[in-house]
Amino acid sequence: MTPTATTTATTTSTATDDTAPGSLITRDGQIQWAGLLFGPGTAYGVDRQGLTGWEDLPEADSGDADRPTGHGAWPGARYAKPRRVAAHVWLLPDAEDGAALRTLRALRHGTALLDHEQWLAVRVNGETLAVRARVTQRVIPTDRQLLTQGVAKASVQWLATDPRRYAIAEQYAETGAPQPETGLTWPLTWPLEWGEPADTGDVEVRNDGSAPTQPVLTFHGPCTLPSVTERVGGRKLRYLISLAAGDELTVDTAAGTVTLNGTAARRHTAAPDSGPEELFAFGPGRGELAFRPESSEPGARMTVRWRTAEW
Repeated sequence: MTPTATTTATTTSTATDDTAPGSLITRDGQIQWAGLLFGPGTAYGVDRQGLTGWEDLPEADSGDADRPTGHGAWPGARYAKPRRVAAHVWLLPDAEDGAALRTLRALRHGTALLDHEQWLAVRVNGETLAVRARVTQRVIPTDRQLLTQGVAKASVQWLATDPRRYAIAEQYAETGAPQPETGLTWPLTWPLEWGEPADTGDVEVRNDGSAPTQPVLTFHGPCTLPSVTERVGGRKLRYLISLAAGDELTVDTAAGTVTLNGTAARRHTAAPDSGPEELFAFGPGRGELAFRPESSEPGARMTVRWRTAEW
């Protein structure tokens, strides 16, 4: 049986806009793809088959090595493959003139083939998670229902090269460069004033998900040879560069990019003891990042942005 049409929700975004993840979602069961919204209250009802590949654990490449003279294998690292997600939706336009064509055209435009990824967000049981993905397939049967009523059961498939699903709220933390305490002032007077607590250069980060997450780190001058160490795993990033006041060196660990003031590539300034940016991550639970420039002046600091990640 064909589902009955529901009231179409009006949005201010066009179908091709890469809007903030989950910004259009208002209730459970809704799916937001860029600026297009599927699910209850929209012209795109989700079929009983729902969404596949969303809560599934992605496939993984294994580094296991067979034992040549014994049973089994030596366990190796495992890396998740891209996540494939598919949705089955009904086109359910309003009865007004032109609504069927508008509904069809919005789906066409919103599911076009693009080179860049956009946000795909889904709300389940009050929780909204999102991935960066691209459309890989769209199927809309041109049958009698579509030709006479504008109603059709369509399917859309996405591929997320990063299989982790992220919380829509981005978290933020900041710390200054380590500074010594001012200490006691001579001559001593009672009560003793030990001075204001100084910055330690350490910042706490927390990932409440089940998968490791990769932050965006920004070093702000004035400082020289900025570095950061993830204390739990011991991973370190360090750059042979001097930052003047107002300079910003941004490290996107997921993308593997290092840019100065938003434009100039500076990945080549990585020190010999600096690890690959793509491997810098912190796992589920509490973590701590240590900002340790070789030298700094007042105003030097490090900011961290990240999202909780789920498998």
